[in-house]
Amino acid sequence: MQHSATAPEQRRRISISYLYFFGALGGILFGYDLGVISGVLLFINPLWHLSSFAQGVVGGSVAFGAIFGALFAGRITDRWGRRPAIVVASVVFVIGVLGCTFAPGFGVLVVGRFITGVAVGCSSATVPTYLSELAPTRVRGRLSTLNQLMIVSGILIAYIIDWALSGAGAANWRIMFAIAAIPAVVLFVGLMFMPETPRWLVKAGREAEAREVLTQTHRNDDIDAELGSIREVIRIDSEQRGTLRDLIAPWARPALVVALILAVGQQFAGTNAVNLYAPTMFKQLGLATSGSLLASIIMGAVKLVFTAWVFLVVDRWGRKPLLLIGNVLMALSLILLGACVLGLDKGTGTGIIALLLLCLYWVGYELGWGAVVWVMMAEIFPLRVRGIGMGVGSTVLWAATFAITFLFPVMSDHLGLAASSFIFAGVSVVLYVLVTKFVPETKGRSLEQIEMDLRGRVPGATQEAA
Repeated sequence: MQHSATAPEQRRRISISYLYFFGALGGILFGYDLGVISGVLLFINPLWHLSSFAQGVVGGSVAFGAIFGALFAGRITDRWGRRPAIVVASVVFVIGVLGCTFAPGFGVLVVGRFITGVAVGCSSATVPTYLSELAPTRVRGRLSTLNQLMIVSGILIAYIIDWALSGAGAANWRIMFAIAAIPAVVLFVGLMFMPETPRWLVKAGREAEAREVLTQTHRNDDIDAELGSIREVIRIDSEQRGTLRDLIAPWARPALVVALILAVGQQFAGTNAVNLYAPTMFKQLGLATSGSLLASIIMGAVKLVFTAWVFLVVDRWGRKPLLLIGNVLMALSLILLGACVLGLDKGTGTGIIALLLLCLYWVGYELGWGAVVWVMMAEIFPLRVRGIGMGVGSTVLWAATFAITFLFPVMSDHLGLAASSFIFAGVSVVLYVLVTKFVPETKGRSLEQIEMDLRGRVPGATQEAA
C-alpha cells in the first residue's frame, strides 16, 4: 500500500533543474527572513515606540527559534524522512509569517518571529542534506554552492522589497512579511512531486523504492554500485556513530576548538548586527528612510558578488589565508567606521562614507567568514563525530547569532555606534590571532589527512581513538 502510493512520483524523470530550483527556494527562504526585518524595524520603531531592548528581542527571536529548529531537525529527518521534515518546516514557516503579518502588537510579532525561526532552523539544517543525498555526485558541489548563493540572494531580495515598499503606506511592513510566504508555499507544493532520498529509504528498509529514485536521478550511473555505497555508509555510521563524550575526548577536542572559533567568530565579528540593523544605522548617520534602504541594497549586491567569487578562489587561495584576509579587512573597515562616526557630523556625506566602509566590511566577511566557515566545519571533524560535531557547531552558531542580534541595539543605544564598531573590530583582531594559532589549512588535503593532523596536536590521541 505504501509502495503503491509512492511509485507514481518515483517513476517520473527527476530533472536536475528541479533540484536547483528547490535548492534556490530553500536558500532564498532562509535569506529573505534574515534580511526583511532590517527594513521592518524602520517602520515599527516609531509605530510601537520600541526600546533598544525590544528591538533586540524582535531581531533575535528568529535566531532563538532557529536554535530549537536545528536541534530537533536531525530527529525529525531520521524518523520521518528528509522530505516530510521540509514539508512540515514550510507549513510552520507560513504560520509564523501569518503571525508576523497580522501582528497587532509587539508580543504577537515576537511569537510569530520565533515560530518562523523554528522553521528556518529546521529547513536550513535539512534542505542541504536533502539535496546532497538526492543529487548525483557530478552536481552535488554546485548545489552546495547554490545554497550559499541563494541565502545571500534572499537577503538582497529582502532589501530590495523593503526599499520598494518604503512608500507604500502604514501597512507596508506587513506586506514585507507577507511576501515571505510565497516561496514557502511554492516549496510545499513542489515537494509533493519530489521523492524521498535514497539514503533514507535504504535505512528505512525500502530499498526497492530507493532503487527507483536512483534510476530517476542518476540515470546512466551504476545503480547497484550506488546502492552498495549507500549501504556501506549506513553501516559505518551505525558502527562508528559518536557521542557528545567522544566529541570532548582529547583526540577530537582540537576539531571542536576549531569549530567553536569558526562558529562564534562568524557572528561575534558583527555580521548580523550589520545585516539586521544597517538601515537603522544609516538613518542614525543622516540618510533618509528611502536612502537608508537603498544603501542596504548596495551592500547586499556587494555580498552577493563576493559570495560568488569566494567559490572561485577557495581551492586556490586556501581556507586559512581567506579567513585572515577577511579579519584584516573587517577590522580596518570597522575602525575607520568608528572614527567616521566620531569625527564627522551627521548627514548624507557621512552616510555615504559609512556605506563604503560597510561594503569593505562585507568584502572581508564574504571572502573569509561567510561560506568558508561552513566549508571548514564540514571538513575538520573526524568521521566518528562528524554528525554530532556539525550539530553542535550549527547550534552554537545560531546561539551566537541570537546573542549578537539581541545585544547590538542595546550596545548601540548605551555605548554608541562608534564604540560598538571598535568592539567588533577588536573581535576581528582576536580572531586573527586565534585562526593563526589554532585553525589548520585544509586546502587540497583529504579528510583523513586533516583528521590525523588535528589528532597529532594531542600526544597519544591517534592511538586513543583507534
